[in-house]
Amino acid sequence: MSETWVNSAERIGADLHLELSGPGGRRAALIRALRDAVRGGRLAPGTRLPPYRSLAADLGVARNTVADAYAELVAEGWLTARQGSGTRVADRAEPLRHAGNPPGTAPPRAHGPRHDLRQGTPDVSGFPRADWLASYRRALHQAPNEVFGPGDPAGRVELREALAEYLARARGVRCTPDRIVICSGFAHALRLLFEGHVLRGPLAVEAYGLPFHRELLTGAGVRTVPLPLDEHGARVDRLTRERGVLLTPAHQFPTGGPLHAGRRAAVIDWARARGAVIVEDDYDGEFRYDRKPVGAVQGLDPERVIFIGSVSKSLSPAVRLGWMVLPEEYVGGVLAAKGEREAWASVLDQLCLADFIARGSYDRHVRRMRQRYRGRRDRLVAALAERAPHIEVTGVAAGLHAVLRLPPGTEAATVERAGRLGVALDGLAAFRHPEAAQAAVPAHDGLVVGYATPSEHAYAAALDALCATFPDP
Repeated sequence: MSETWVNSAERIGADLHLELSGPGGRRAALIRALRDAVRGGRLAPGTRLPPYRSLAADLGVARNTVADAYAELVAEGWLTARQGSGTRVADRAEPLRHAGNPPGTAPPRAHGPRHDLRQGTPDVSGFPRADWLASYRRALHQAPNEVFGPGDPAGRVELREALAEYLARARGVRCTPDRIVICSGFAHALRLLFEGHVLRGPLAVEAYGLPFHRELLTGAGVRTVPLPLDEHGARVDRLTRERGVLLTPAHQFPTGGPLHAGRRAAVIDWARARGAVIVEDDYDGEFRYDRKPVGAVQGLDPERVIFIGSVSKSLSPAVRLGWMVLPEEYVGGVLAAKGEREAWASVLDQLCLADFIARGSYDRHVRRMRQRYRGRRDRLVAALAERAPHIEVTGVAAGLHAVLRLPPGTEAATVERAGRLGVALDGLAAFRHPEAAQAAVPAHDGLVVGYATPSEHAYAAALDALCATFPDP
């Protein structure tokens, strides 16, 4: 069999010649022809392909034949398909050799890693553009004139009211809108609290955590004291004379376990007895996959806990909005540190988020992404069980990353091998407190793998490359 199809420029924007030949029928021939066109560079990344009906008519085949061929190439990662955008050539993880490359020359190298498995970034393709745009239009249309003047440092009351209702319902937070101060994210909240001298050190922190947060605290003159971790979370029984403690109780970052119920009660008792404060980072609080999310520690004592959250993981780090739920004694100090006018969080974005929450769009988005990330994590676990059963996934099924336990003494070599294979990820040691050894905190070898970062079509290739990095059992 040998057939030819030449599309018009109006169909996909460029002339293309396909040869349908070889064994296996027309479906197999079409798959081969399209795959060869992508591999050879004749179909560039992002090129939109004709609709099923148009291509089927040109080729004289059934529409299902084209649909099946497209579906097969989407599953293999050659094409992508999104509602409203049609079927397009995927941005391949491997750089392609174009037809103009001289024989024997290597294709140009892509910038950055081929497979990005670093933690901390959601699947940016999942941003709810249509619903967000609808909320923005409503917010802009309904905004009173005062919105376009100087902003209230506490944040728009519409957003604070929406957050008070949502946080009570979804996270078990006890608050009223006057206890909420809007910020631009967790780091901004820390700066207001510690650079603004609302709180002072020393501050106990989990022995594994984000170095950026520790550096921010050190820059504010705050001494951080590492707390050991075990399967029940932070060892709050090691707290002594610190003025406060920073915890990620819903899903400890990066090790992945929640703070045990007994330790939640114990840290509240410690704070009451010492007159200390608990800074609760609600990291991944909405993304628990094996059960309902654990409620906030703040609900146990709103006067001893500062609860901090943001939309950087649930929506996007490009939306610079977060919130602090404060004990009454700290509200005035935070507002004074923030200044008389809102200088950080866009008032229009605040109104948009308020509408997004109030109309249920935020709940629907979180539920949808929860299913997507759960599927990503399940695929990671299944790939390891099949191809690297000696590698253990630790922590609970939650969040946007997983920690893979490695044999002792193999972490550095594994991270280096991953880099050579084009896989970007972090070793567990990168998150260890510099004084952890002095505090007798045991070290463990492991990888912190962000399974939310790769696009859907590139995820299978990323898992293949990841499995190739592991040391032999």
